[in-house]
Amino acid sequence: MPFIEELQSYFSDSQLLLNDADRKSFEVDWRGRYQGSSLAVVFPKSVVEVSWLVQCCRRHQIAIVPQSGNTSLCGGSVPIPTIPSIIVNLSKLNAIRKIDLDNNTLTVESGVILETLSTLARQHNRLFPLSMASEGSAQIGGIISTNAGGTAVIRYGNMRSHILGLEVVLANGEIWNGLSELRKNNTGYDLKQLFIGAEGTLGIITAATLTLSPLPKSREVYWLSTDTLKNAVNTLTFLKERVGEQISAFEILSSECLRLVKKHFPQQLVPENSQHNWAILVELEHFNEQPEPNALFIDCIEQDLIKDAIYAINEQQQQQFWAIREHIPLAEKSEGFSIKHDISLPISALPEFVEKAVARVNALVPGVINVCFGHLGDGNLHFNFTNPSSLDKEVFLSLTPSINTLIYDLVAEYQGSLSAEHGIGQLKIKDLQKYKDPVELALMKTIKVALDPTNIMNPGKLLTSHSS
Repeated sequence: MPFIEELQSYFSDSQLLLNDADRKSFEVDWRGRYQGSSLAVVFPKSVVEVSWLVQCCRRHQIAIVPQSGNTSLCGGSVPIPTIPSIIVNLSKLNAIRKIDLDNNTLTVESGVILETLSTLARQHNRLFPLSMASEGSAQIGGIISTNAGGTAVIRYGNMRSHILGLEVVLANGEIWNGLSELRKNNTGYDLKQLFIGAEGTLGIITAATLTLSPLPKSREVYWLSTDTLKNAVNTLTFLKERVGEQISAFEILSSECLRLVKKHFPQQLVPENSQHNWAILVELEHFNEQPEPNALFIDCIEQDLIKDAIYAINEQQQQQFWAIREHIPLAEKSEGFSIKHDISLPISALPEFVEKAVARVNALVPGVINVCFGHLGDGNLHFNFTNPSSLDKEVFLSLTPSINTLIYDLVAEYQGSLSAEHGIGQLKIKDLQKYKDPVELALMKTIKVALDPTNIMNPGKLLTSHSS
């Protein structure tokens, strides 16, 4: 039976998109950078249906592109145009299978939206601490597949830190039920780690058992300002020594970020202390009642680490501060085309790196707009360059390889990573081949061939095809 007819014999019409117009929005990435093509978009409703679908694709040698909320920033969740593929959209696989409050765990399917999960946890007086700008559309399967991070990694870790077990449909259609609820299980290889951050290249994650945390009783949010990134790093060190794990977020925002937010979103009330070179957004969490404003920040001012500090006096102002941070990518997009880098480095190396990197790119592109913001608390910067108005967009776009080489060479010099939380997708495959340790890269390819010998799982992402 031909492939499409076989799909139609198994799935209902509501689970299949076959015509070009219906598939189109699923075939383009969030940034609009990659446009793929698929034979069909399929919406399975159970792990058994996913298993059948994988076996069918394997028989017909049709590639599978797993897709959750399609919020990938590296083109990881859309097809490669030249490879016959289907998109397996997991949004209908969205059940909450189990909540165990005594064990502080819950088991959910891959299509559950992060915001839904976070709300559910709060309804049970628990916290699922992962937080990111796309949480209203990002789904658990995709978040696991990219090992996403967000703003609270400094205290809680990235997605990997919250996973006890996985259910995965393997490339041969077998279902691996690894939904362990155990925190200790020393019985051999920790197989779930293979699929976390694998971007769907080894199998399709259909469910996960996740850990919950106690819900803090109160939080403090501060908007700080300083003139040097070195002082921001020193402020982080100062606070760690005094309040330790109470720090749930430590974000930096360059003055250029704030200028763009003011320009494109004037309704966002950027604090008046933002005339300094850097703003710092700090959040502290407590398991007791709301304390008085923390005197530590007065000490930071007296030690000349920061210039001033604004305390968010209520939840509305806390949300206002965070809204400014969340509008930076939108303001950057409104300003024009950007060459983006999601990098991580040792925290101590960040000030020197930023100074050198900005100087090198400015020498190549005079007047380029550097948009630098991100999670200083875990060493992750979103280090982007936006097209200056004096330069034609196509000319600026043509400089992407040169700018990337400048940045990634310097990242390698400081023993950093060219992807902190966005993954590789199809955007950074060549860069990974260039900068990854050859032995480590060879091990990754060995695992890919072992688990997906026919290369049907998201080919052309993360690793080059093992047949090349």
